[in-house]
Amino acid sequence: MKAGEKIHKSVMLDRCIALLAPSIEKSANPIVIDATLGMGGHAEALLERYPNLLVVGIDRDTEAIKIASNRLAKFGARFTFLHAVFDQMPEVLSELGIKGVDGILFDLGVSSLQLDHVDRGFSYSNSAPLDMRMDKSSGLTARDVLENYSKEDLVKILRTYGEERFATRIVENIIKARSAGTLKTTTDLAELVKASIPAPARRVGGNPAKRTFQAIRIEVNQELKILENALPKALNQLKVGGRLVVMSFQSLEDKIVKQAFASASESKNPMGLPVELEHLKAKYQLVFRGSEGARAEEIETNSRAQSVRLRAIERVAS
Repeated sequence: MKAGEKIHKSVMLDRCIALLAPSIEKSANPIVIDATLGMGGHAEALLERYPNLLVVGIDRDTEAIKIASNRLAKFGARFTFLHAVFDQMPEVLSELGIKGVDGILFDLGVSSLQLDHVDRGFSYSNSAPLDMRMDKSSGLTARDVLENYSKEDLVKILRTYGEERFATRIVENIIKARSAGTLKTTTDLAELVKASIPAPARRVGGNPAKRTFQAIRIEVNQELKILENALPKALNQLKVGGRLVVMSFQSLEDKIVKQAFASASESKNPMGLPVELEHLKAKYQLVFRGSEGARAEEIETNSRAQSVRLRAIERVAS
């Protein structure tokens, strides 16, 4: 880690460890996958608490991997990492020769590292190139999306991923700006969005650019599609008694997690049978019903915790 590099407090750290603890403690040689490694806060806490634990970190952000690997180097062979997207988890584990794990943690959405590094283009508060890639080594940038997508596709993205009711107005102004060559930075986009939204609507709900930036970022990184692909794969990697813990920070993510967990924990037995057939019983069980948020004390000291929704599920059958 560079001198002066700010380390952010991990959201719901103690609760995540408590939820993973039963799965870790039942195993002589437990393995946990930190599927969104970030700067390594959750991984560090787990490794410090459990001296027999192996943590495998996955992240698509090479900058985050560099910081976390330096931070966790003190744990030696008990920590390993790979540059990958979390829906590649089966391939990652196969490469490492791991056939099942005791716990998996997802900390979804954009990270504090990505928000705080202005040049990444995630923040609407500072001027930067229109990038927004979580993996700077590949893929479309935000500028590629804004410059090349059709009006219809941009409207759909803003409505679907940003739940933006003024999507058509915003996109019409995006089309004009890109034709004029005036859409080059995050500040250009933020000011365009503000000008597109009626004044009364700008006075509520925080920065008016928030929803558009979220929508473009989700499209650039294919976040929701990857999450939909990743959850069934992650569930399949759990040993019996293993747990998957997921933290979401916006409703679209949480809805996907909720639906995946509900489907996995439902019995496949037909209604009306007098007995439940063993092979059709649910292989997974919710650790608690619904979702949990952060405590008021944590929200006071860590603003990122304000919107978190946490869910957990356990594998109960092979």
